Amino acid sequence: MSRRQSSIPARYFDDLYAGECDPWEFVTSAYEQAKYDATLAALPRPRYRRGLEIGCSIGVLTVRLASRCASLVAVDVSEKALNAARVRCWTLPNVAFENMSVPAEWPAGTFDLIMLSEVVYYLDAGDVSRLADRVSASVEPGGNVVLVHWTGTTDYPLSGDDAAELFMTALGRSARRIRQQRTHAYRLDALALP
Repeated sequence: MSRRQSSIPARYFDDLYAGECDPWEFVTSAYEQAKYDATLAALPRPRYRRGLEIGCSIGVLTVRLASRCASLVAVDVSEKALNAARVRCWTLPNVAFENMSVPAEWPAGTFDLIMLSEVVYYLDAGDVSRLADRVSASVEPGGNVVLVHWTGTTDYPLSGDDAAELFMTALGRSARRIRQQRTHAYRLDALALP
């Protein structure tokens, strides 16, 4: 399978959600639920002041992250996915949703938690570098960045391993990996910034 050469455009995700409301089975998959459990367990702090979830999709992880954040901004490139996320999270006043294409667009303010779950490998190397710049500029001192990526074969611009390593290299030496977990299907990297 050959890899795409450039970042995957918004229409790819619009087409996926037009054909299926939960194309990755976030709601029903035992794999996804176990991965979400591990993701939350990997968070270095019990609570965060303001979190950012990039690529929130239909909001399944968003609901769980919201219980750990006083305020959570959840973004996605697909308005259809965001509509489903808004419905799923309608009882959570601490969650705000924004439709944007990262890294070209970025939410205002700073964050002490930035969650990049299953998103970095959709970007090409140039956009990964721009994403790292955005994260560096908006993560608060002492904040955490969490990366989670499936490590199976895809046609995405980067593999899960390449995406995580390229992103961490672009962040530079100031980012310190404080936890890494690898299963047969995904890798999880929790970072602390000084």
